[in-house]
Amino acid sequence: MKLNIALLAGDGIGPEVIDQAVKVCNAIATKFNHEINWRPALTGAAAIDAVGDPYPDETHEICATSDAVLFGAIGHPKYDNDPSAKVRPEQGLLRMRQKLGLFANVRPTFTFPSLIDKSPLKRERIEGTDLVFLRELTGGIYFGKRGREDNGDTAFDTCTYTRKEVQRLAKKGFEMALKRSKRLCCVDKANVLETSRLWRETVQAMEKDYPDVEVSYEFVDAVAMRLVQWPSEYDVLITENLFGDILTDEASVISGSMGLMPSASIGESISLYEPIHGSYPQAAGKDIANPLATVLSAAMLFDGFELNDEAEAIREVVNKSLSEGIVTEDLAEGEKAYKTSEVGDWLASHI
Repeated sequence: MKLNIALLAGDGIGPEVIDQAVKVCNAIATKFNHEINWRPALTGAAAIDAVGDPYPDETHEICATSDAVLFGAIGHPKYDNDPSAKVRPEQGLLRMRQKLGLFANVRPTFTFPSLIDKSPLKRERIEGTDLVFLRELTGGIYFGKRGREDNGDTAFDTCTYTRKEVQRLAKKGFEMALKRSKRLCCVDKANVLETSRLWRETVQAMEKDYPDVEVSYEFVDAVAMRLVQWPSEYDVLITENLFGDILTDEASVISGSMGLMPSASIGESISLYEPIHGSYPQAAGKDIANPLATVLSAAMLFDGFELNDEAEAIREVVNKSLSEGIVTEDLAEGEKAYKTSEVGDWLASHI
């Protein structure tokens, strides 16, 4: 298969971890007789510095005409620490999601047998955890009307959803549940929020079309508590943008490191794959960042093309690197720590 992949390294450690994923993907392409055409493009703070726009038209054109997007991370302290900045890296990310129609963020959370005791949660609480969040990504409070009143002393952000937006995400959730353990949890705040009541009634109306799926409804605060008490009780969870943003970061610590968790943002015609971590500017250029989340995001990319053997080969070599201690300093804990580039080289050579 020939694949045209847009490559958005972004900021901070983004270029370093992306480089390792490219090494791994190229090794997979060689092993399985594929051809990958990488199409680099600017985004985030790097794009602001270069052209004054965090998501330039040229970058959008490259993404929109590619088969998929592999993305690193965005963000820089000079924007994070300046609340008055008119142009910010995150604006580019939101615009990219909206213009590419990336409406469903898929965030799996699972444990690695060799790392289960590195989690801040007790082994007996997290063993067997294998859940996935579907977070709605192009609606809600991040895209609603916002502003200031009373000479700037009052601020407002508006959360808005349409039934169609809820239906298309829920459909993905039901379909994913059918392929897994046939359990779906709708996470909302329907006792308080009108948008949550729309979510709940929409999902309830869809239940009849998926009679084999057991559906539950839980308030977001209860899920936040239960995620650290009994995460293995969940399978597929669907939720709106803000709730999903918070809960998926909470869930990420179950594995023991944010540097291990991949994600995908699914659209109608194109999908984007990225690690869940940020740009970690303090580590940029030091060759110490954990590349495994980005590498596992590349595995999800191959899954997206139904190249499941290729994806499984990546996951197997990642598990092998963890069990043999070929890890960066965040996981080494007193043992030898490998450089980011060394981990990438090891993974590629073992594929």
